[in-house]
Amino acid sequence: MDQKYLRLIFTFSAISFYMLLCSFTPAADTIKSTGFKLKTVIIDAGHGGKDGGAHGAFSHEKNVTLAIAQKLQAAIQAQLPDLTAVMTRTDDTFIELNRRSAIANKAQGNLFISIHCNSSAEGNAYREHKQNGVMLLVYGLHRVREQLEAMRENASILIENDYKEKYQALDATDPANAIILDAFTKKYRKQSIKFGELLNQEFTETDGRSSLGVREQGLYVLANSAMPAVLIETGFINNPDEETFLNSEEGQQQIVQTIIRSIIAYRTALTIQ
Repeated sequence: MDQKYLRLIFTFSAISFYMLLCSFTPAADTIKSTGFKLKTVIIDAGHGGKDGGAHGAFSHEKNVTLAIAQKLQAAIQAQLPDLTAVMTRTDDTFIELNRRSAIANKAQGNLFISIHCNSSAEGNAYREHKQNGVMLLVYGLHRVREQLEAMRENASILIENDYKEKYQALDATDPANAIILDAFTKKYRKQSIKFGELLNQEFTETDGRSSLGVREQGLYVLANSAMPAVLIETGFINNPDEETFLNSEEGQQQIVQTIIRSIIAYRTALTIQ
């Protein structure tokens, strides 16, 4: 193979690599530049508009997540006034997953919290020992195609126009993309897991709720956020008991205060590092 041909291949590869990196449009390095200070929290109410998400006997995920997100923003403003709380959606609007990350990055967020409701294959009918509890998800590339939660949450992409073109750079089956995504997310993996563990502790030890723990998932909503990020599955909406809890004022306020306590603990942990 002659040198001219090799140079051409190298140049093309370098340009492709640069374009792929640019497609992520990350915000500034919020961990390094702020000296591990938590200033801006991004609150992402899952689903919305034509994307109803999971549903129970009488409610849809999109409405529950928006109600909790709005209460969380109000609680941060009242209890943690030195923090800025930015919402990715404030009403029943369909927001594409890549736009959610763009909103977070433009606001230079330091922590991304995505609010969701879980669902199991058991249906909505009442039965004993039905699946219940919270689950905390952080971004991970391993076994993406095997993870049911990731497949369910990523399904929102299919509702978007031109989704194949939008998310081509996030195709984890492409070895080059996987390497770049892995390097991009490793920076915030430790902080994401730490916040997830604090949430899990508050949910279980303080609130006495059951939990499926902190898990790594291939979630697109977390993949392109240039900051620590956790998706909170607040409960199983198709479990009648949890659906009632998730739709109640008491239940929503309890979830919000759990997140508030976790944010305070996380901020404290950052200051002593």
